Amino acid sequence: MTYSIILQACVDTYKNVNLSAHERWCNATWDMVLCWPPTPAGESAQLPCPHVKGVDPSKYVSKRCDASGRWAGKTLGDYTLPQGWTNYTVCFTSAVQEIMRVLYKQSEEDAQMKLDIALGTRIMEIVGLSLSLASLCVSLAIFFYFRSLKNNRTRIHRNLFVAMVIQVMIRLVLYIDQAIIRGHIVGHTPTHTNASRQGIDNTPVLCEASYILLEYARTAMFMWMFIEGLYLHNKITVTVFQHKFYYSVYHAVGWGMPVLMTAAWATATAMHYGSSRCWWGYNFTSYFWILEGPRFSVISLNMVFLLNIIRVLVTKLRQSNSSEALQVRKAVKAAIVLLPLLGITNVLNMVAAPLGRSAAEFGLWSYATHFLTSFQGFFIALLYCFLNGEVRTAVRKYVDNYLLHRSAGVRRGSGLSSVFLTTVTDLPRDQQGRARHLCSCLRGNHSPTHGSYL
Repeated sequence: MTYSIILQACVDTYKNVNLSAHERWCNATWDMVLCWPPTPAGESAQLPCPHVKGVDPSKYVSKRCDASGRWAGKTLGDYTLPQGWTNYTVCFTSAVQEIMRVLYKQSEEDAQMKLDIALGTRIMEIVGLSLSLASLCVSLAIFFYFRSLKNNRTRIHRNLFVAMVIQVMIRLVLYIDQAIIRGHIVGHTPTHTNASRQGIDNTPVLCEASYILLEYARTAMFMWMFIEGLYLHNKITVTVFQHKFYYSVYHAVGWGMPVLMTAAWATATAMHYGSSRCWWGYNFTSYFWILEGPRFSVISLNMVFLLNIIRVLVTKLRQSNSSEALQVRKAVKAAIVLLPLLGITNVLNMVAAPLGRSAAEFGLWSYATHFLTSFQGFFIALLYCFLNGEVRTAVRKYVDNYLLHRSAGVRRGSGLSSVFLTTVTDLPRDQQGRARHLCSCLRGNHSPTHGSYL
């Protein structure tokens, strides 16, 4: 709905309110968020804060009607907006207020630039997550279809890919839901601000459940990254483990431990937020370290594994009498390839956003961090599936067999055509040299009086 229609609906809501006893008053108005009742001049109206994420609905916000009978602006004597100005800062939770304080520390222009950067980052995230989801799904189909690829290493890969697919799908659904709901926030009715469009963000239980499942999948992803690092490290450096594969233990660590950690975090967070909707800003609370702490530990351990793997690799390269440049090149290549698989690229996401810095520094951090996290699934699928030698051999063999069978079918069809033409050519002919009709020959009727001729 347009602003004028919503404003008229707001005025109609309070049409029965009579302020004729007062000399001046401010008419009912809609300030793009709430519908304010007509208020006597020199007084303030008070309404409950709106039920949106990051806002405490138990708090109240006030709006001042000036002595002249006009809604007061942001500064004294400012009447540029007929609906005046409403300070909703008091409605926000303490975490959001701190973010806004840091964000607007320098200037409004700087804060707006950072908000534009955040919007651009979100668009990039959606593209990266979509590409990662498609790549991971194709990789899983390949790993499950080809028997030649079913080994211990790919079993771990499959579990990691499944955890990443769950996380990416939930994140995409949440982002798209937020884009749709927030994109139409101006279309709500003044009397039922949040009831016009129902989404995950404003649906109790469903919103909390979505974030719980998201954090569980993300924790499971980190656990399987730890298993990837542990298995690779033991395979390369500890020979005693080369013939043992503790899949049941890996399965319990990869899927079981995240259940316990997520349950502990969800319980603590639910007690902290109480009836507040959707736990907005839960990642800014100290309780989030119930999950983030083990994840950071995984990254640290995988970093140790990576350094030790590179050490062993360099040692073996030196024993092979290869040149120093070749040794360095292979070691760097191994490190780069293993970074996304072991989750080390996620460390930037655990660093606090530099909101207080310049817009350029914030943009660099924002785009680099979210590029690595959103495209992580694509890079892992590319390196460990699409570019893998075993996978390429299996796919090439399948394609070659398919083409061979298809061409064999075409050749069989061509052979039948040749036989048919040869048979027709050799059919008995009459005295004029005309071949008898094929149906007549098949009926065994060789009489010229009963046969049909071509």
